[in-house]
Amino acid sequence: MAKRATSTAPKTRPAPSAARPAPSPTVNLAPDEDAIRRRAYEIFMARGANGGSPLEDWLQAEREIVTGRRRTKTRAN
Repeated sequence: MAKRATSTAPKTRPAPSAARPAPSPTVNLAPDEDAIRRRAYEIFMARGANGGSPLEDWLQAEREIVTGRRRTKTRAN
């Protein structure tokens, strides 16, 4: 059997940028927790600082911040 000729030339690799795309920058889409906390407190104070639900205030504040809108009146519970 005849031996196969092997090449002694080094193998070339593609450039690193061609091998894989550069990572995209990380974008944080979560609302700022401090902003939600402040808005939830504003909602609580607008209600007269009594009654209501802290969780509902938080969720309303989070919705308002995410959508970029504030309600002018808070609901009474």
